[in-house]
Amino acid sequence: MFYHDKKLQYTVKVDKPNPQFARALQQAIGGIEGEIRVCLQYLFQAWNARGPVRYRDMLLNTGTEEMAHIEMLATAVCLNLQGAHSSVIESIVGDDPLMEKIIGGGDPRHFLSGGMGALAADANGVPFNGSWVVSSGNIASDMFANVMAESTGRTLATRLYEMTDDAGMKDMLAFLIARDTMHQQQWLAVLEELGHGDIRGVLPIPNSFPQSQEHQEFSYAFVDTNIDPDSRSAGQNRRWTQGPSIDGKSEFREIKAQPVGDEPMLAPPIPEGHAQTEQIEQAGQKS
Repeated sequence: MFYHDKKLQYTVKVDKPNPQFARALQQAIGGIEGEIRVCLQYLFQAWNARGPVRYRDMLLNTGTEEMAHIEMLATAVCLNLQGAHSSVIESIVGDDPLMEKIIGGGDPRHFLSGGMGALAADANGVPFNGSWVVSSGNIASDMFANVMAESTGRTLATRLYEMTDDAGMKDMLAFLIARDTMHQQQWLAVLEELGHGDIRGVLPIPNSFPQSQEHQEFSYAFVDTNIDPDSRSAGQNRRWTQGPSIDGKSEFREIKAQPVGDEPMLAPPIPEGHAQTEQIEQAGQKS
């Protein structure tokens, strides 16, 4: 069950409406780095959670907070479009055939589809894609995905901060950037807890699969696929090719890529598939 408060989580104020910035803000709503993504990601992880209840509770809290961030950004889009209504209509019925110039680089769908409102889409008008949501059922895997989501989201928010000189928008974005800082920390804190005080302790993920069943000669080998025979740089300071592995269970090494398997050979096409006659007759030939 969810409840709502009519008041925003933080102040959203626009000093001067800017349709172009409204379009840019759409990325923070419906883009792959945006708030819809993290909101649904954390909520699905919570709804699917099995194990310690504290992780489910934390995810529910943060996923619900992200709803508030979507609300803030949607409000910011509306306020940036406010007062632009007449100029948008004049541009649409004008003589300029280039839709890009309708609102000077803004999104015409804010008017055409949204009635001067926000959309569940990115800055190019592409609808939000639910396939971006990660909920694997493995808490460590999900936490790493969450760190990535918050890191790219914070990067986006800082870029939006640099794009505007509107004091109100900078203030709102400074709040969202701060929340991204905390969320990165909390997901890392879970990983640290899972690793018994050291994030490295959660590796490899999943840790429930016995490593004795994997081909361990390849477990910590960096494969160099560069065809240059001198591409290996022994002695160079490359952390991933030498020294102890991150999980502390082995040593990194570097090997040249070598084929171990045979050339693949597939069965002839089945008649019901109606491949070309030549494909069927020449199946199995080397060339």
